[in-house]
Amino acid sequence: MENLQRMTVNTIRVLSAEAIDKANSGHPGLPLGCAGIGYSLFAEHMTHNPKNADFYNRDRFVLSAGHGSMLLYSLLHIFGYGMTMEDLKNFRQLGSPAAGHPEYGHAKGIETSTGPLGQGIANAVGMAVAETMMAARFNREGFPLVDHYTYVLCGDGCMMEGIEYEAASLAGHWKLGKLIAVYDRNKITIEGSTDMAFTEDVGKRHEAQGWQVIKVDSGEDLSALSRAVKRAKKETQKPSLIIVSTRIGEGSPKAGSAETHGAPLGAEAVAQMKRDMGWKLPPFTVPDEVTAHVQRLQKKFSGYERKWKRLVKSYKAEYPAEYETFIRYTKGDYAALTNEQSLWEKGAKPDATRNSSGVILNKLAKLAPNMVGGAADLAPSTKTYLKDMGDYSADDRLGRNLHFGIREHAMAAITNGIRLHGGLISYCATFFVFSDYMKNSIRMSALMGLPVVYVLTHDSIGVGEDGPTHQPVEQLSALRTIPGIKVFRPADLRETAAAYISALTGRQPTAVVCSRQNLVQLNNSGAEALKGGYIAYGGDEKPEVILMATGSEVGLALESAKALEKDGTAVRVVSMPCLELFDRQPKAYRDKILPPSVTKRVAIEAGSRGLWYKYTGLKGAVIGIDSFGTSGPADKLMVEFGFTPDNVVKTVKELA
Repeated sequence: MENLQRMTVNTIRVLSAEAIDKANSGHPGLPLGCAGIGYSLFAEHMTHNPKNADFYNRDRFVLSAGHGSMLLYSLLHIFGYGMTMEDLKNFRQLGSPAAGHPEYGHAKGIETSTGPLGQGIANAVGMAVAETMMAARFNREGFPLVDHYTYVLCGDGCMMEGIEYEAASLAGHWKLGKLIAVYDRNKITIEGSTDMAFTEDVGKRHEAQGWQVIKVDSGEDLSALSRAVKRAKKETQKPSLIIVSTRIGEGSPKAGSAETHGAPLGAEAVAQMKRDMGWKLPPFTVPDEVTAHVQRLQKKFSGYERKWKRLVKSYKAEYPAEYETFIRYTKGDYAALTNEQSLWEKGAKPDATRNSSGVILNKLAKLAPNMVGGAADLAPSTKTYLKDMGDYSADDRLGRNLHFGIREHAMAAITNGIRLHGGLISYCATFFVFSDYMKNSIRMSALMGLPVVYVLTHDSIGVGEDGPTHQPVEQLSALRTIPGIKVFRPADLRETAAAYISALTGRQPTAVVCSRQNLVQLNNSGAEALKGGYIAYGGDEKPEVILMATGSEVGLALESAKALEKDGTAVRVVSMPCLELFDRQPKAYRDKILPPSVTKRVAIEAGSRGLWYKYTGLKGAVIGIDSFGTSGPADKLMVEFGFTPDNVVKTVKELA
């Protein structure tokens, strides 16, 4: 058996090295060094079924060190996930599911997109959180409907990233006993030895953060690896970090060298590696013995799912109501929310949209009881606390409010992991200016098409006295330039409802950007906001001038329109809470809202101007901010930066 295990491990190495060499691009060091780790997890410890990669109660495996993607692809091929040999031969080529870094949705068995180091470990923390939440909601005595582990393979680079520190701290605090991180400690990065920049004791740090730490002296000792994983599973109150000493590029003549990190071994080194192994098979060949070995293991893998399905059948008979709820959670269909009239009620008085957000969020929490989330120590200010829904902790897995502490980067990636796990709607919140700390995780949401909700409040110079460090200027444009995200900047309660309904019924992330200051309630807002832009005033006349605005500036546009009308100017005000959705509307609708014949256009928004010119055209104007703000009362800042009816009227009259 030991020889067969070694042959399978060497098969992983050879396939990885061959694919990288054929592509003339990639990172062979990790796949070769961690081949034994990958084999041990997939063959001996993970509850999974390659024939149905998505069965709900599977263990999740995350390759946080995503540059080592050929390790995962080789495992997916050998274990029968549907990654073909042709896919491996086309590693890193256009259209291949074997992309340069693992891409969620490209192939079965890829649980999340990884690439930026540290994202994967934070995603894994989110998956482990979701497992505890779903288990608390649905498990009954004798019926462990949700009962699985999350494994994550990290490298030295992951351990250096700040996001790992944040995520690991939360994982220990939350006592995520079913989270097992395997740390590939090869002490090599692109520039050479980690001794140049990374000499801390990672084990002691994680122990201080509440983790169980287990050490394995060699990644080639499969028995020791297996014992370590078994020991990790016995610890139920702490996440486990298994530190495995490996050699980067193990098995190749370049083993231990930084050269193997990010460059192909080269034909000569691959050939020498094969000779040293006694490997005599043609390129891209899996030995018959390995194929037969995995086929025998498949009986065990299929058995995991069969056993779970039998459990589900009994659970359904014993707990039919809970079963139906479980199915609703996992299907995640919220289309009916669009017609929920309680969400479309007009606000009674001027109010900050952060307050409107809190109202809608709490209504949705009752309509969608699987909604969970929290803030980076700012729930009272962002108004994102779910009232009477409990606080998630090691002692209360049913709590729906997550307290992330001041950890914006990990918060966003953990929220992604919760959504990736399946069964829960996830959101997170902070002040808009601090979304810069979350940018990479938000980008990963968009890349994966995850309908995560980002609630970002205190949205402009309207923050006031806190000054330019806390006043967003460029953030709106920055978010809008991310492909695949919807950025809502609602102007009132009903536009805020539209933002959330769009978020829950869509298949991409949504940022809900809210004001601190009170805003007027619009007369014409409602479901039309789901189109991203609509006529808020002056729709019955052919306008001479179009004023378009978002959020707090819609009220200013309305006030300015009335001032212009005193001079006999026909004005239309267009509220554009979501530019991305407006751009997706048919041309006929867009031309109806913004008639091409009307060239006198002014856009008004307390943020960077650049993106607005595609709507105003060369003959129009944009009232915005292309500098940082300053400290002072919000109302005085608005005057200082030209957000007044007088300035809007002046700007309109200066148009040709």
